[in-house]
Amino acid sequence: MSSWQFTKKWNTLGRWNKIFLSLTSVWTLLILASPLMIGSGETGDLSGSVGIYDNKEVIQKMNPLSKLAYYSGDVNCHQLSHRSYEYNGNQMPFCARDLGVFAGLTFGFVFSLGRRIELTLPLIILALAPIGLDGTIQLFTDYESTNIRRVVTGLIAGAVTGIALKIIADSLDKKY
Repeated sequence: MSSWQFTKKWNTLGRWNKIFLSLTSVWTLLILASPLMIGSGETGDLSGSVGIYDNKEVIQKMNPLSKLAYYSGDVNCHQLSHRSYEYNGNQMPFCARDLGVFAGLTFGFVFSLGRRIELTLPLIILALAPIGLDGTIQLFTDYESTNIRRVVTGLIAGAVTGIALKIIADSLDKKY
């Protein structure tokens, strides 16, 4: 798509669609770019617990954008190193499943642009079942999921959530 086509499509979007599209896209790009925006090998093993600021000493040394992504990941994700991807010698700010959810959120929102998609309860349950089953079976048995499976189940759940977010944005744009 050329820049003029993008501008033309952008101008047809309502205010809430623009806000949600911008937020989901920028957030996903920030998560993906954060390991590249800091020096190689700066993060080390970020394994920790949800709800706790475990890696303060590492995160405080980062630039503000990376700090935002890594702080959010540190507080909201376990960041177990064996469940996270690593590149540029740095662990990702979020685990593989969360990465899939965020990427799926953006993909689902972008996919539904210009389309009228109806989400039914059976479709939502069907889309959320893989992430629920994979996580629950892993929690209560000796089964250990793979990072690829975590990303895929996250992508599916995130995509449906992104479509739901698009439906909400359309509703808000009609209202305001």
